[in-house]
Amino acid sequence: MAVTPAPTVRISADHARRLALRAQGLLGSPDRRAGARGVLRRLGAVQLDTISVLARSHELVPFARLGAIGRRPVGQAYWGHGTAFEYWSHAACILPIEEWPLFAFRRRANRAKGRVWNHQVSEEVYGQVIAQLRAEGPLTSTGLGGAKKTAGWWDWSDTKIAVERALAFGDVVVTERRGWKRVYDLAERAVPGDLFEQDLTDAECLEQLVAQAGTALGVATRADLMDYHRLKGAQLDAALPASGLVPVEVEGWVAPAWADPAALESEPRGRHRTTLLSPFDSLIWDRPRTERIFGMSHRLEAYTPKHKRVHGYFAMPLLAGGRLVGRVDPAREGTALVARQVSLDGPRSVPALAEALREAAEWVGCSDVRVERLDDEMLRPELEKLLA
Repeated sequence: MAVTPAPTVRISADHARRLALRAQGLLGSPDRRAGARGVLRRLGAVQLDTISVLARSHELVPFARLGAIGRRPVGQAYWGHGTAFEYWSHAACILPIEEWPLFAFRRRANRAKGRVWNHQVSEEVYGQVIAQLRAEGPLTSTGLGGAKKTAGWWDWSDTKIAVERALAFGDVVVTERRGWKRVYDLAERAVPGDLFEQDLTDAECLEQLVAQAGTALGVATRADLMDYHRLKGAQLDAALPASGLVPVEVEGWVAPAWADPAALESEPRGRHRTTLLSPFDSLIWDRPRTERIFGMSHRLEAYTPKHKRVHGYFAMPLLAGGRLVGRVDPAREGTALVARQVSLDGPRSVPALAEALREAAEWVGCSDVRVERLDDEMLRPELEKLLA
């Protein structure tokens, strides 16, 4: 591990929390003119996931920051307009197209490894896939000849293995989805020329990614910075000195921290968003960081057996006043938004819960809100009054 310089700035835990909120676009006036595209550029990565409850997670992220933005503009900010691409960052993520050059280090590492996970495919099939895309233009894996050999979700066909390998290597890029299916195209055709031609060294890629993560986080530990784009410790340590981030000491944080110097120049103030957060939102996707900053231990229970779930299938933390004050496990039944299970930190959070539920219902086209289970049923009369 690299030697950490002694911090020259000391901040309170409360200040760190507000820095994180502002950096993530959840404190202060939202940039509605920039819309979902602006949110993506600010965060640097929006995680994708197949689960869809109120909406898919990548739609919930701009909703949390901008309110009931139309779902069509969200899709337009991501798909088919040359402004974004998919790649592996924190996980499978949508990334601003400007970040294409920054992931060259990962594409080179994948090419050196020579395979995608444990899947192998012949060079002949790989060449056929590239030739087909060159001749026919953007295609889904179905258009390339089929995604699977059998019904097994991981039993990929040779063409699917080949095109995913090409994606990992950077010969192919995904800039669009159709019916949730990836649409593959040749990177040389889909990535703007000035970006495609950039040839950054691994060190340059990592320095810029660490700087971007620091800006998106506001203030962060070494582990936080590694997690944002899933970098290795040695990569982070080598990149930190040239990243522009400055060492800080945060009250109550055991680990050393770094901050975006621009963030330290002004006090983080402004209006707080009241909203439900996707479990995959970059404000809370890192569980240790979420617990350190907000005092909430939160985990996705979608893959936990139903009888072992504590807060529900897709429990969404409730953000209000810059704090996580509860959880809601939502669902939709016809024109009703159903809160299957709700937990709150007390009566003072009931108005925020009602506001968040009403806004979410309006956004997804529901005219009614129904709360099935409240962990504290004493709160129901006030909540139903506010929802009426």
